[in-house]
Amino acid sequence: MVTSLSVIVITRNEAARLRACLESVAFAGEVVVVDSGSSDGTRELAQALGARVSASGDWPGFGPQKNRALDLATGDWVLSIDADERVTPALREQIQSVLADPKFDAYSVNRSSSYCGQFMRHSGWSPDRIVRLFRRGSARFSDDLVHEALQVPGPVGRLDGELLHESIADFEVVLDKLNRYSTAGAHELHRRGVKGSPGKALGHGLWAFLRTYLFRRGFLDGRLGLALAISNAEGTYYRYVKLWLLQRRKLTDSAP
Repeated sequence: MVTSLSVIVITRNEAARLRACLESVAFAGEVVVVDSGSSDGTRELAQALGARVSASGDWPGFGPQKNRALDLATGDWVLSIDADERVTPALREQIQSVLADPKFDAYSVNRSSSYCGQFMRHSGWSPDRIVRLFRRGSARFSDDLVHEALQVPGPVGRLDGELLHESIADFEVVLDKLNRYSTAGAHELHRRGVKGSPGKALGHGLWAFLRTYLFRRGFLDGRLGLALAISNAEGTYYRYVKLWLLQRRKLTDSAP
């Protein structure tokens, strides 16, 4: 067990996937779960698996919520992991090795994500280097409502073991994420002062499809590569349409 390592996880109704996640990080000295209103037994399951659970009464967005979990961690090092991810044995061994003699204050991992049952090797999903292991106090998450990033001021080392990401189990999950993430993304763009319009929505949606399917070689992922490219285009289109409608509504509300 790596006693100086804290694992942080944020959850909401993740009982179906949380066990595999937490069992994969059982080597850590501490697991912190911050839950936002689960009704499926997520909190109880996390506690039964040895995690320290904190209930959050609101949802401030992914970045702020992860910082809440980070503030509760007590280990010298922190591994941030999502409930739909799990650490492979090879990655576990690498984490244990580098923490015995760290050369950097942060390390990226190689994340491999699945879409409707298939791990995508192209489409912009692979290679997917993401910083998840860091010395506590050396990094914070951005305040983005969605697609948050860990902000690391110094150089980052590399771990080659895989972090498996069961991103999207079926198409119902695709549709749910399209709706939730496009709404959060629209609010984030509005917060940044970005302007939306139907033309921008069409243009950004088309670019998202071309980038995923052609430039990032999504066609090599077969039929599901095409489906992913289309869903990326839809999500981008919805984000900018929602941004446009949000701005229209605020203008109407502020009119005398």
